[in-house]
Amino acid sequence: MTDPSDEAKQIEKLYEFGERLNEAKDKSQNVKDYEGIIEAAKTSLKAKQLAAQLIPRFFKFFPDLSSRAVDAHLDLIEEEELGVRVQAIRGLPLFCKDTPEYLSKIVDILVQLLAAEEIVERDAVHKALMSLLRQDVKASLTALFKHIGSVDEPSTDEFIREKVLSFIRDKVFPLKAELLKPQEEMERHITDLIKKSLEDVTGAEFRMFMDFLKNLSLFGEKAPTERMKELIGIIEGQADLDAQFNVSDADHIDRLISCLYMALPFFLRGASGSKFLNYLNKHIIPVFDKLPEERKLDLLKALAEISPYTTPQDSRQILPSVAVLLKKYMPLRKTGGEEMNFTYVECLLYTFHHLAHKAPNATNSLCGYKIVTGQPSDRLGEDFSDCYKDFTERLSTVEDLTRATMKKLTQGLADHNKEMAAAKTDEAKEKIKTQKQNTTTGLRTCNNILAMSKPLHSKTPSFIGDKSVNLSWKEATKPSVPSTTTASGGKRPASINGSGNTASKKGRGSGGLQNQLVNRALEGISRGGRGGIRGRGRGWGARGRGRGYR
Repeated sequence: MTDPSDEAKQIEKLYEFGERLNEAKDKSQNVKDYEGIIEAAKTSLKAKQLAAQLIPRFFKFFPDLSSRAVDAHLDLIEEEELGVRVQAIRGLPLFCKDTPEYLSKIVDILVQLLAAEEIVERDAVHKALMSLLRQDVKASLTALFKHIGSVDEPSTDEFIREKVLSFIRDKVFPLKAELLKPQEEMERHITDLIKKSLEDVTGAEFRMFMDFLKNLSLFGEKAPTERMKELIGIIEGQADLDAQFNVSDADHIDRLISCLYMALPFFLRGASGSKFLNYLNKHIIPVFDKLPEERKLDLLKALAEISPYTTPQDSRQILPSVAVLLKKYMPLRKTGGEEMNFTYVECLLYTFHHLAHKAPNATNSLCGYKIVTGQPSDRLGEDFSDCYKDFTERLSTVEDLTRATMKKLTQGLADHNKEMAAAKTDEAKEKIKTQKQNTTTGLRTCNNILAMSKPLHSKTPSFIGDKSVNLSWKEATKPSVPSTTTASGGKRPASINGSGNTASKKGRGSGGLQNQLVNRALEGISRGGRGGIRGRGRGWGARGRGRGYR
């Protein structure tokens, strides 16, 4: 332990060095004073704290002593005493104030210190990094993103990578308006850094970066079409639309559906969904039966939501596949044990209408209609009467099943109201409220099916191409029921992403057959959420990235 009198002398000496340097007109001549400050960093506790302030303050005047000064300061950062470490961290930005060539190195040091356990120390690191960002945002961001990594330059420390991502998310992104100046130049710079990092990210990280990018003025409401194409291009890259699809690759399926949902807002703003639609048409819809049950409904919902924004050319291309899938899920006739997944049918009818609205005569050969456009593709000279008979019979069966189900649901709703009036506890009331919400969603689904099936009986139907039908899940209130398989003997998922199979549980109670019928009607009603990003672990599957969705 340093003798108090020795410590006092050391402190006094340090003040003398500092005062002489402050007063000197040509500070570079006071080499001995600056060397004295560097040496004091190896003495007593209080001297170290004072040296931690003085070393960076006069650093720029002594380039020949730069290595010794930085080494001495780094030793202070590794001190056992918290007060010394914090003081040394606070001084780090000063090394770059007039010597910007040190900025990248200082950022690297601070990044390593993001792992500090002490809150006051971590806070000092955050403030130091923010100070550097304000000094030189371009160089600081470049140095920070280096620690996130890319395929060409992967991050070597996963723990530090996570800390850097958290810092960028929590500290940098919220201050984008303040930090990113000049705006257009810096927004472009951070966009380029993000795009490079997106080569190797988890699903959650990708969503975080996309949420940030779409809120930049660069991609704002007034952004030109080229900017929307850029964002869609980023999402298409993550969806891996150039890869051959393997139906057993659950990670790719998750990624594809999640990216499709992320792209939806940009389709609304005029970006093209052609590449997604072509991939779905070529690779996904042909193997729809083999997809995981919990992802089928997510895919059909995404397809329904994108359908109003497709081009006539894309609509004509994908319509045959959608028509085949629609017929598959519309029973030809009612049989004793046959079930129908109502939400599947709602999704597919909605998609069919919006695609057919833009390519109406394509339905002549698919459904036996007689729509005249004057084009050779009308194919009016051919006989498709069997197609028309089959399609309209299936529509009639769907309508019969839907009306029967609506009757059960309406009765179920009345029963729920009686149960609510009789309920004594908050828990019981909450349970009944959930049941009512699910039943109401089921009724919306049924109403939509009837509204969309009715015009399709005509030989020359008018296809719905506006917003007159509001998809049932767009109004759904949580919690809602997971999707299920409609195949005979198929298993139903017990839960999806923690969402319990509420409808199935209801049938176990005192409602008997009545409740079971209501439950069956609800089995197609999915959770209200997106086909979201599920699970951590970086890489989006078998792409050599090492970070997976699940």
